[in-house]
Amino acid sequence: MNPASAEEAKTIAKKTRTVASNLTRTEVVACPPFVFVPLAAARTPIKNFSLGAQSASIDEAGAHTGEVGAAMLKSLGAEYVIAGHSEERAAGDTDEIVSRRINRILGAGLIAVVCVGEKTRDEAGSHFDFLREQVRNTFMNVPVEKAKSIVLAYEPVWAIGAKEAMAPEQVHEMSIFVKKVFADIFSQDAAMKVKVLYGGSVNSRNAADIIGIGKVDGLLVGRESVNMPGFTELLKAVDRI
Repeated sequence: MNPASAEEAKTIAKKTRTVASNLTRTEVVACPPFVFVPLAAARTPIKNFSLGAQSASIDEAGAHTGEVGAAMLKSLGAEYVIAGHSEERAAGDTDEIVSRRINRILGAGLIAVVCVGEKTRDEAGSHFDFLREQVRNTFMNVPVEKAKSIVLAYEPVWAIGAKEAMAPEQVHEMSIFVKKVFADIFSQDAAMKVKVLYGGSVNSRNAADIIGIGKVDGLLVGRESVNMPGFTELLKAVDRI
């Protein structure tokens, strides 16, 4: 629920589109609250800029008061939809519910940005077991042929809002692990092609190292995405890699 007003949403979107249009190697996908999706759209297509939404209903249509369907989001101009964000999981979304969301998103012809990540991390390595099970359950009912329309967003819950992001070397290790589990579910070829993002305390100071050393394909940026000075520097730092 950020930004809070239509005017602020339009201002942030306009500045983001301007920055994106000057990038050469980086794509920006903005996912505002769904009521602001039309306000964030450009009148004409902007290079390196696309729109997304933060979630979609597990239902396709019908009497579901307060829900927003994936097809509705597509009609507003969204091309991507996030599923399984840590905040939604904390609010009650099980892996099964996330799986249903993914299928609705993919069924509407949109790209699903699927969030996964362990709650805690320990020296015994139990987080690997947790993450393996979460990824498997999240994709348990997703058709194999839909793998090409999935983006993986690895967001360790313990790193969200922390003083520091996960160390780039650890990001690399976990991205490899997530891809291996993805390969077990879909195929080795699908795992080689899937894009992996990292999310969790990302800012302009650590973004380049997370991508360069962590070897992920992109970033899932939270609070810094509405801080335009910081977000602008983050995008420029990534584009220089």
